[in-house]
Amino acid sequence: MMCALPYHRENLRETLLEAAVALIGEAGPRGFTLREVARRAGVSHNAPYRHFPSKDDLLAAVASEGFERLTAAMQKSLAKGKTPLERLQLCGCGYVDFALKWPHHFLVMFDLPTDSPKGCEGEAVGRDAFDVLMGCIVAAQRAADLPAGNPLTLAWTAWSLVHGIAKLAVGGNLPLSHAATLAFTRQATQVLSGGMRNKTAAR
Repeated sequence: MMCALPYHRENLRETLLEAAVALIGEAGPRGFTLREVARRAGVSHNAPYRHFPSKDDLLAAVASEGFERLTAAMQKSLAKGKTPLERLQLCGCGYVDFALKWPHHFLVMFDLPTDSPKGCEGEAVGRDAFDVLMGCIVAAQRAADLPAGNPLTLAWTAWSLVHGIAKLAVGGNLPLSHAATLAFTRQATQVLSGGMRNKTAAR
């Protein structure tokens, strides 16, 4: 029988999140219980309920943490760009880099049923991440690097590209290293943005 490990109340939430992410990596987001998370965290089976009334609430917290990290990863990556178009391309690299570093968060963020409750906090941080991409799109439009018009359509297009690469990479379906995957992402985003610019020039 596992003895409960000592913990401080102020970091119980973080301890439970770490245990949940580790368990998700083994059993998937649907294959765990709060009781098992508590066991792995070394706390009583009632302890998780202090922060998470249900498994869905814990999954929502994992997703929120993931979106916060995704936002930070994109912002850090795009900051290296010298032009709006380059920053947009690097934003996509940040997206894929996040997925490769935190694949279990990525799984919870995007692979749960759409009717799974994520809560107001999760929805807000998700919007924050998408707003980073939208900001890059709008800046590139203003610089005439992308066609004018509804930026949302362009954002969905760019997101679909990098999300597809991330899914393939996380699933082990790209025979590339981490660094090579990011290099491929940069190349793919350059091709995409180039096609968008050529479309504008052809009008």
